[in-house]
Amino acid sequence: MSSDFYQETAARVAKALQYCDDTKAVVIGENTISETGAFFKDLFGDSKAVVVADATTFELAGKGVVDALASAGVVVEEPFVFDEPNMHAEMRLVDALKPRLAATDAIAVAVGSGTINDLCKYSSSLVQRPYMVVGTAASMDGYTSFGASIEYNECKQTFSCPAPKGALLDMKIVCKAPVKMNASGYADLIAKIPAGADWILADLLGTEPIDKIAWDLVQDSLRDWVANPDGIATGDPKAITFLTEGLIMSGLAMQKAKTSRTASGAEHQFSHLWDNQHHTYMGAAPSHGFKVGVGTVSTSALYERILATWSEKTFDDAIAAIPKNFRSWDTIEKELTANFGSSGLYETVKRECQKKYVEPDELKRRLELFRDAWRDLKSKLEAQLMPAAEIQSLIRRSTAPSTPEEIGIERTRLQKSYQLAQQLRYRYNVLDWTRDVGLWEESVDALFQPGGFWA
Repeated sequence: MSSDFYQETAARVAKALQYCDDTKAVVIGENTISETGAFFKDLFGDSKAVVVADATTFELAGKGVVDALASAGVVVEEPFVFDEPNMHAEMRLVDALKPRLAATDAIAVAVGSGTINDLCKYSSSLVQRPYMVVGTAASMDGYTSFGASIEYNECKQTFSCPAPKGALLDMKIVCKAPVKMNASGYADLIAKIPAGADWILADLLGTEPIDKIAWDLVQDSLRDWVANPDGIATGDPKAITFLTEGLIMSGLAMQKAKTSRTASGAEHQFSHLWDNQHHTYMGAAPSHGFKVGVGTVSTSALYERILATWSEKTFDDAIAAIPKNFRSWDTIEKELTANFGSSGLYETVKRECQKKYVEPDELKRRLELFRDAWRDLKSKLEAQLMPAAEIQSLIRRSTAPSTPEEIGIERTRLQKSYQLAQQLRYRYNVLDWTRDVGLWEESVDALFQPGGFWA
């Protein structure tokens, strides 16, 4: 079937691919599983293939991929099928897959979504071999991103490794994925709205200048990609195709910019925090997208509070208060010890906070920069952001969680999570901005007081 929206998607993806070093081809359409063999041969020539899947995705699409490869004359080795329930990407599963790949020269064909893709991505890199992925759900933006998110030493970590050489998604399969999986992808995609605002802040400071091409790959069509959350809930092919495109484009933008800044800001730090706290709800860990969705509402609410209450005078007052309010490294280190001292995260978080720590003179420079740019900065942020209640409504309509309780996070824990997420990573964002200005209680804690967003 050749619908106009498939052609629109193909044109935008083809444009993005010219900027990517790793991924050379992407196919998004209906009945594309049958094209897997030709797709594989175009990428890898006469190489052998080994399909990697879990029990569910092998039945759903893996068998069809094996048949399509064989029909095209590709030598297909015995598939590697993980057979355990509720699996997630962790190093012990890499340790299971890597020897199988090392014992052959076959190219891995990952059939699945986030977990299978990350396991294949990292394992293939360890044996210095490319791979391709056949996606089965529009559940996250990691299909075409560099790096794999793997749990190691009880912490979720991102390991540097190449993106797939090719990605193929059959929309008949993706549209039939469990609604919650595609809703998870929707929440991960709409997160690019506040993540873009965070990048604007970092660009102004000069810590991470905006890559205009990568920015445009994500932001130019973002409002269109997230415009139909009801279609995600009902399995509408056009809505889910645009969602899939947005997630693929986010990964390609990360390849172009050589950073995940294009797709990730403070909202993702909430998710990473809860990952590393091993948070579960009703016996299982909420999906990445579900945690990111709650983080997205959280950071959007903070931005809304800031834009409604700050002015040039805010920065003048903050500059004048530096001698009294400056947070020394000793003060921060004591907080880190209290917050993370009993966890395996402590040394990692300490390193990240040391990187982001600045002395009073640099803090003064930053505050003066924000003050002098305030009118233009406020205008840019207002144009980039959506009201928190609107973001929350869109996420809810997709069937993804939009409140912390829906993923098992109490309001008091969410309030504390703002502080812990701020300390988690060196990546300037709205949480760091609030700390720099010295208005944490007035801006973050106020969200939980009567009249505040989370009250």
